[in-house]
Amino acid sequence: MSHSHPPARRLLEALAHKVRQTRHARGLSLQETSVKAGFSRRFLVEIEAARANPSIGKLAALADALCLPLRELCDLPGRGVPTHRIAMIGLRGAGKSTVGFELAKALEIPFSELDDVIQERAGLTVSEIFELHGSEGYRRLETESLEEWLTRHGSGVLAVPGGVVASPYTYERLLGSCRTVWLQAAPEEHMDRVVAQGDLRPMNSHPEAMERLMALLTERSPQYQRAEIKLSTSGKALPQIVGELRDLIDAQDVLARA
Repeated sequence: MSHSHPPARRLLEALAHKVRQTRHARGLSLQETSVKAGFSRRFLVEIEAARANPSIGKLAALADALCLPLRELCDLPGRGVPTHRIAMIGLRGAGKSTVGFELAKALEIPFSELDDVIQERAGLTVSEIFELHGSEGYRRLETESLEEWLTRHGSGVLAVPGGVVASPYTYERLLGSCRTVWLQAAPEEHMDRVVAQGDLRPMNSHPEAMERLMALLTERSPQYQRAEIKLSTSGKALPQIVGELRDLIDAQDVLARA
């Protein structure tokens, strides 16, 4: 006997998860949210339990209460993540840009760097954003820029800054809207590639850079581990990495259709 849920049920469960997650991220109680939305606390409880099927009007009111665009509230993982909307995650030096560009070329879809979208949106470089607005300002722009990219791209490969996992809401949004790939590498390879790029952020001027990189990898790995696909790039040529990645994506497609 199949235990798979019908599509409508999966959508309600995805909506429940998004509403609950967004409400918590906004620091809102059930009572506060229901009052803002203009319906009963019990109805909101039913939505978050995936037992209510709200009308478009109720969804619009709820989106307003959560300070969320309606299209974003309705962009649910249960609808199925686009097969060829792929986000590359991992520490700097894992090969996200290089592998992502070649993968996009092989799949004949656009390639983007989220940092480029952020800089274009802000009219500032990443360094200037951090200097003028701090990490909180950068994270806010990161969230806004991801939404902008998702709106523009039904398909595409996106290289994402390694620190995206520090923003729970943004990372959840990424996991729910893209096929995520964690590119892994040995710490020494991360460091060698970063040095080769001439970019030591955030390790510049720190003599114990390798120790800091390893600590960062340890800290972030549990979140990176949530990616749908994991692939080590250590000791592999670029064509091999892209070929293996395409095979893994194809395998996930087969599982999704099963």
